[in-house]
Amino acid sequence: MNYWIGVATLTGIYMIAILGVSILTGFTGLFSMGHAGFMAIGAYTSAIITRAFGAPIIVGILAGMLSAMLIGILIGYPTLRLKGDYFVIATLGIGEVVKLAVENLPAITGGARGLSDVPRGTNIVLVWAIVVVSILLIKNFLRSKHGRNCVAIREQELAATSVGVNALHYKLLAMAISCALCGISGALLGHYMHYLHPNMFNMLKSNELIMTVILGGRGSLTGTIIASLVLVPLPEILRVDGGVQEWRMVFYGLLVVVVIVFRPSGLMGKKELTFKDIRTFYNQFLNRKKRTYFERSQGLLQQVQKKGGEK
Repeated sequence: MNYWIGVATLTGIYMIAILGVSILTGFTGLFSMGHAGFMAIGAYTSAIITRAFGAPIIVGILAGMLSAMLIGILIGYPTLRLKGDYFVIATLGIGEVVKLAVENLPAITGGARGLSDVPRGTNIVLVWAIVVVSILLIKNFLRSKHGRNCVAIREQELAATSVGVNALHYKLLAMAISCALCGISGALLGHYMHYLHPNMFNMLKSNELIMTVILGGRGSLTGTIIASLVLVPLPEILRVDGGVQEWRMVFYGLLVVVVIVFRPSGLMGKKELTFKDIRTFYNQFLNRKKRTYFERSQGLLQQVQKKGGEK
């Protein structure tokens, strides 16, 4: 039971980072390949503050969020002026620079040996409370004028600019929110694992974050949530006894390929699943069951009448 609670906790931690990447990539149209670096900034900031100065965990998490957000804004101001592949390459370099900086500051970060004795404080209740609050805030943001302007930049930046949208301002806003959520995620991860290592925030982790957003559907908050709930715990779900365990990452990769081939726009595309949709689906399901039951009853009644007529 404790194992699955741990899996659920890690799923919530990474979902926070994935939601952050979704704001930048899914709703603003900017591909970032280095957001694991901002997770590292939040993780090490929170760990150092709580470990060295004895600050409360919540203070460390807030410090990790603010540090990741501020560094994201400082980096984003020059890099967000780049277009297309150049921005992707810049973010890739940023992620690697952060990882190398952590590895080469052993007196502060522990270097390549890692940082041990990080104070514990992350639990499943705290993580999923932050997940729920993050989803509600992001939902309200996307419904606001600011969120609609970010979507307009994704769809057609030139047209958005022509009607008065300050593209750089809203890109910086999306970058700030995205980095802040990644900082929170990294801080929670450090206080859950009780240990930090640079390899926890390598390029592979950045790829996993952006891949989950793409598979869920760029422009769909619901798709991002569903993809996170499926893809993040999937390697652990496939960790079963026997020969299947050796092939679990193959099955994981195969699922990703299948989704890309048959649903190139992602699981949800740009659609959102609302409570009204769920209620409609539930009512249709009940009506179908009632219709099936009625048809079966009519069939049985006809059979009985037919047998009675034959007698």
